[in-house]
Amino acid sequence: MELIHININVADADETIAFYEQFGFEESWEFETPDGETQNRYIADENGVELQLSDTDGEESFEEGSSWDHLAIGVDDVDSVFDEIDHYGVEKEPGDQPEAGARTAFVYDPDGRKVELVESLD
Repeated sequence: MELIHININVADADETIAFYEQFGFEESWEFETPDGETQNRYIADENGVELQLSDTDGEESFEEGSSWDHLAIGVDDVDSVFDEIDHYGVEKEPGDQPEAGARTAFVYDPDGRKVELVESLD
């Protein structure tokens, strides 16, 4: 079994792609629904893990479900990434999480989803 992709609804695919490009994701492919209302654009990291970004005409905000909490992205240096990237708010400033063996921070993407930045303490 392998993870194929994670689908998230977005208000503006271009803005969301620009956010995730800061972590090395690159646009890989796209398709439009037959009714032309939803554009699905995919971005992939260097390991091939994809995010499917569904941008539907007229949808500008989304209710956060209880089953979705955050997307974790591994980085080499949490503090420098936190200081350098454009984000859309801060949930938690960088700090060590010894129980997890990591230094982490939480920021928001353009649609208000939490993104965890994770640096191994090993």
